[in-house]
Amino acid sequence: MPVNETLSTYSDMAYATSVVVYILAMLLYFAEFSRGRVGAVERNREAALVGGGGGDATSAPVVGHVPAPEKRPFSERLGGMAVAMTLLGAVVHFASLLLRGLATGRVPWGNMYEFGSAICLAAVVAWLVVLYRQTRTARRAATSPQLRGLGGFLMLPVILLLFLSGTVLYAQAAPLIPALQSYWIVIHVAAAIIASGVLLFAGVASLLYLVRCRYENNPLKMTKVGSRLPTSQALDRVAYRATVIIFPVWTFAIVAGAIWAEAAWGRFWGWDPKETCSFIAWVVYAAYLHARATAGWRGVRAAWINILGLAVMIFNLFFINIVVAGLHSYAGL
Repeated sequence: MPVNETLSTYSDMAYATSVVVYILAMLLYFAEFSRGRVGAVERNREAALVGGGGGDATSAPVVGHVPAPEKRPFSERLGGMAVAMTLLGAVVHFASLLLRGLATGRVPWGNMYEFGSAICLAAVVAWLVVLYRQTRTARRAATSPQLRGLGGFLMLPVILLLFLSGTVLYAQAAPLIPALQSYWIVIHVAAAIIASGVLLFAGVASLLYLVRCRYENNPLKMTKVGSRLPTSQALDRVAYRATVIIFPVWTFAIVAGAIWAEAAWGRFWGWDPKETCSFIAWVVYAAYLHARATAGWRGVRAAWINILGLAVMIFNLFFINIVVAGLHSYAGL
């Protein structure tokens, strides 16, 4: 099928637009983060004053008086705008992948440029899902969304990966090479993309968990960063839940890759560098889940294992695909 150059151009434009929108979202997240959770603190202080007003007649409610709606603090409005920009960026980002697929008549993850873009979209969608669930809980409890403090720290690696994918790893729209012309690319690679994106989010949460723990253990250090992060319990919980949910997907991606290898190369496993590094990552994440269930290894030790898993995934994504020669060396570079 010939490539539709018009749709390919629109795809590249949408890709660049999504990066710009993500940058704006990151700046808004960090703007909210720099102001701290002032709004929530002020509301808690006001609630305490009202609750402890005693018998002061001026604090008694006036019959027939309708209280004015509470004005959201400026920091929370910045956070709301950041989430809106993230959602807009995800929609435009998805459009870029969709247009690339329509332009080539195939799934839009046939080279490193498209693969990196799809991983970033998976990470952003995972973040939006987690934030949506946490926001609903916060509304029922009449509190501010605590996990929103992760936003800027997640968008930073996403933007860096998108920049690298759109520059160093960029590939012109083209049909799939013969080695990838199989229905397994839909199954195997899609599972790897989803798992990699969610594990990127979980790894960032574990990194911030270590920063927050350092502050909680010694409040005199890193007060400007650690004090404004979500609690260590919240960060640890979201990292664990994301990993435990997506680990079966990563397992399925490896199994599906082995089945595809048998169909393409006549063997399920050949210790190709890509296969080996993917298996190492699986072992590290299995060790993380085991550590989380083992007394004495929960907390900081388990977080370091999760960060090691993220490092292996990044090594697998860049070094193995780009530098090491193997049966999986068809990154389009």
